[in-house]
Amino acid sequence: MDGSGNDWRSLESFAFGDSPDMADRLLGFVLSGAKTATCWSVRDGQQTEIGKRMVVNDGAGQPRAVIETVSLEQLRFNEVGWTFALAEGEGDECLEDWREGHRAYFTRNGGFAPDMMLWCERFRLVETLDAKTLGEGARR
Repeated sequence: MDGSGNDWRSLESFAFGDSPDMADRLLGFVLSGAKTATCWSVRDGQQTEIGKRMVVNDGAGQPRAVIETVSLEQLRFNEVGWTFALAEGEGDECLEDWREGHRAYFTRNGGFAPDMMLWCERFRLVETLDAKTLGEGARR
C-alpha cells in the first residue's frame, strides 16, 4: 500500500461473521468483488469511519485483505433497502432473503428487533494479502 509492503501490519484487523466458516465465506465474497458493504448493530459501537483501513482476517485468523470504508450511515433494520442488501454480496436473491439471514445473525449475537439501529458501511477492497505479500512482509 505504501510501497514497503508493511503498511497493512499496523492496521486494526477483524473477521466478518460469527464463525470461522462464515468468516471464510464472507471473505470470499470480498475477494471476488461481490461484497462491498456490511452492517452491524449500533449497540456494538462505531467500529470504523470514512477513510479508515482495516485488515480482514480469514476464519483461521490470517490476514487476507485490506479494505477502506467509503461510506457509513445509521439505518433501522427495517429501513435497509435492496440496494444496500445487494451490495453486501452474500448471494441473497431478494430483500426478504437478506432480512431473514440478518435476523438470524442478530438473534444469535445479542438480540434482534425490526426497528434496531444498524451501522451500514460501504467499503472498497484496497489490497489482497496473498502468500507472496505476507512472505515479503515477514522477511523485512
